[in-house]
Amino acid sequence: MKRSWMAFGSCFLAALLFSPAAWGSVPPQPGTLNYIEGQAVIGSQTLSDKSVGSARLQAGQALSTENGRAEILLTPGIFLRVDDHSTLEMVSPGLADTITTLEKGRAMAEVADIRPENNVRIGEDGTSVQLLKAGLYDFDADRGVIRVFDGKALVQAGGRNIELKGGHELVLKAGGKLKPQRFDKKENMDDFYRWASLRASYLAEANVDQARRYAGASGWAPGWYGLGWYWDPWFDAYTFIPGDGIFFDPFGWGFYSPWYAFGAPYLGFGYGYGGFYRHFGPGYRPPVVAGGRGFGFGNTVGHAYSVRGTGGLARGFGGVGGFRGAGGFRGAGGGFGGGGIHGGGFGGGGRGR
Repeated sequence: MKRSWMAFGSCFLAALLFSPAAWGSVPPQPGTLNYIEGQAVIGSQTLSDKSVGSARLQAGQALSTENGRAEILLTPGIFLRVDDHSTLEMVSPGLADTITTLEKGRAMAEVADIRPENNVRIGEDGTSVQLLKAGLYDFDADRGVIRVFDGKALVQAGGRNIELKGGHELVLKAGGKLKPQRFDKKENMDDFYRWASLRASYLAEANVDQARRYAGASGWAPGWYGLGWYWDPWFDAYTFIPGDGIFFDPFGWGFYSPWYAFGAPYLGFGYGYGGFYRHFGPGYRPPVVAGGRGFGFGNTVGHAYSVRGTGGLARGFGGVGGFRGAGGFRGAGGGFGGGGIHGGGFGGGGRGR
């Protein structure tokens, strides 16, 4: 009898621990704070770790950082990161019209998924920049520069619509007629870029952790509501889970739906119904388990780190077209060849460099 009560208690605790209600997994709205480090405020509200998942930018409110950085959620699949000494105002927090303005400093938008119905815009120095495709977008209000590392944006400035593609920037304070020009991506991979890449890797690990929880042998686990934001208690953050397939973010990290999560590389320990807290911070790297089994697609011997990756030997989901093209993880070789957003069939492997 005692053992039965102990077993019941353990099951009840596990159910409570991973209950979406217990961890605040109600889908967050655009403007929800997802990470904070250092000094930052929303209006007169000082932000802290306890503000994550609850504090939210309302229309007309501004997020300001001093010696600190912050991450907010926009529509599912879009993370907006704010650098130190920056101010970002929320103009419209709606799901259909999600509009912000960078008043000073710098911000970077990581877009793993965006839908045609989404009207996501970031203003800077009197311009309005509409994000059109998955990619990475860099905004520098102090220097008056808009850069597109990957993706495609439509810039409305001076009564004109200017298309800005990957690898191009628009200098707003150059004088004369605004014209997109190419820029060197490597030269602009500075500290803020690397921080955003590291943050992306952290959330990709959280995605694998959570996506696997919602795909059980007997069906979907409670709390699954399709594409959206999902709270991971071990990471103290929301992560993005697609409704189907795999979406690769602009840093090369994969976001897996529950259908494909068991084919994901093993990035760390403690998956399934068990784990330990991860704490994001300077120098953090997702741990890698060598030889993790990849759902019948071969063995994973590595994973892409940060920008370029450390290589890896893997067979993966193929895919025709898609966000990355051949190669999957940027420089991660066979890590999910074909790079399709919705991988289809089986892609060839290959040893990364």
